[in-house]
Amino acid sequence: MRRLLIYAFGAVTLLLMSATAFADPVTLTFEGLKALEPINNFYNGGTGGFGSGPGPNFGIGFSSDSLALISRDAGGNGNFSGEPSTNTIAFFLSGAGDTMNVASGFDTGFSFFYSSNGAASVNVFSGLNGTGTLLATLSLTSNFNRDPCTGAGPFCTWDPIGVTFGGVAESVIFSGAANQAGFDNITLGSATPGGAVPEPSSLALLGTALFGVAGIARRKFKW
Repeated sequence: MRRLLIYAFGAVTLLLMSATAFADPVTLTFEGLKALEPINNFYNGGTGGFGSGPGPNFGIGFSSDSLALISRDAGGNGNFSGEPSTNTIAFFLSGAGDTMNVASGFDTGFSFFYSSNGAASVNVFSGLNGTGTLLATLSLTSNFNRDPCTGAGPFCTWDPIGVTFGGVAESVIFSGAANQAGFDNITLGSATPGGAVPEPSSLALLGTALFGVAGIARRKFKW
């Protein structure tokens, strides 16, 4: 009987230790996805909407309107530069925003870098798909064409932002104006995002939207 109690105690301890998905912070850089590819299950050990992957298995899935975008200077259509990790970011071209689900949950904190033409918000929830208790809210202010970005294009400032919270989160909703806010180095388990922002590029960027030929894309993909 004593041995059974010891085994039971050990099993409960392991269960409590694995209640959240990550022992250490996890950072999503979106590298490895194609331009305008739905992120989908790339970070759930699966593939993006165009077949990229399989990506790392973090147990993280994104709603279908959550897309990857590659910068113009790397051959993509993104009107941005100075991003914290190489060439790719996350954004949404239509709909209300990006939804990120983490079925096994995460705790402690949440953070990322962002570039936005206008106000936006990010909400952290205890349940999947923005359900349950609202654990934290991040209000984003516009950093569009802000110094020291003069001459470098409107989406080259990437501000870090983060929050700590109590409890276990299972989803995050990224909201704002479609095609006007980009996110990178999304970090779960820390109020400080992973990675460092490089110096602003001298690349001249076109337009005032993150995706430079949005009208063409909407006709092609029927958005």
